[in-house]
Amino acid sequence: MSEDWKECIEPLIGSFDLDPDSFSLENYFSAKTLVSSRAFQIDKYYGYGMVPLADLFNHKTGAEHVHFTSVSQTESDDEGDDVNNDDEDDQISDSSGDEQSSVIDQSTSSSAQGDNPAALEMIIIRDANAGSEVFNTYGSMGNAALLHRYGFTEPDNPFDIVNIELTVVLKYCTSQFSRRHTRSRLALWRNLNFSCCSSQNSEYFEVSCDGEPQFELLTLLYIIYLNEKTFDKLGTMIESLVTEDELCCTVNLIEVGGNSSFKKDGIQNVNDLNKFLLTESVCKALVKLADLRENLYGSLSLKDDERKMMECSSVKERKLYHSLVLRVSERRILGRLRDYASNVGPRSKKRKIL
Repeated sequence: MSEDWKECIEPLIGSFDLDPDSFSLENYFSAKTLVSSRAFQIDKYYGYGMVPLADLFNHKTGAEHVHFTSVSQTESDDEGDDVNNDDEDDQISDSSGDEQSSVIDQSTSSSAQGDNPAALEMIIIRDANAGSEVFNTYGSMGNAALLHRYGFTEPDNPFDIVNIELTVVLKYCTSQFSRRHTRSRLALWRNLNFSCCSSQNSEYFEVSCDGEPQFELLTLLYIIYLNEKTFDKLGTMIESLVTEDELCCTVNLIEVGGNSSFKKDGIQNVNDLNKFLLTESVCKALVKLADLRENLYGSLSLKDDERKMMECSSVKERKLYHSLVLRVSERRILGRLRDYASNVGPRSKKRKIL
């Protein structure tokens, strides 16, 4: 944002003899925050816009009272996702997702909106008691996204996630193996068409609210821990193994890996393959990655953070409170990741035998 201000705003101050205090970097931050936190994704045709009155409602996950629908004139989508507009019919567009606007009823008649294609309808989907707050939903977002975009969090948010940066994963792997070993395994993983999530030049893996790691993280760790003979074999077979189908590619990977208990029967999706990827080495690596990720929070324990959150005022210390909610939520997820790694795979079977 600082670079945007220097490139787009600062030159205008001198060119038009504007008041530097009014167009300062701090005021630019405030204005951009206001717009980004209030903007609606109206539909594919109009994109984002400021919608007076519609932004009055606060967000509540899974307990909203209203949804919004927009009726707009749109062009046919090249991929066939939208309704063809050759007859210039109005299209009711779903504007739900990860932003403030949210839609559920696409069969609503547009007759009440006349000929105005830019109209927005509010639909009541849940009763609200007199005097109680009326909520909308901004989409299925975790606390990190809510805090970043809108400045608040929700305790016990079921859509919470924790990101583990690829750099953290590689740091751990190079502590166990040589840099050459890690680089070559990462290259093979990419050549098999696996990839991380990415945002603003950062690559990362997600851990869901229940502590389950992203499938792609399991495949990377699985390849990292393959013995040299199997790894070399994969390298010679790479062209025959590569496919756009993630399920098929992973099946090929496990088969070449020589897992004697693996059978294709009953495999319907990638989640069915987790138990074959979760070797003892992979499970130990997941626990270590959870520890490395949690080290980023400093020396205070989870109990310390929970105590501070309970003592913090959500009104008087709003920023601190919501930061602590996010911190506590993420650390609890990392705890569930450790439990996940400890209760699946070969080690859990050994405990049952004992």
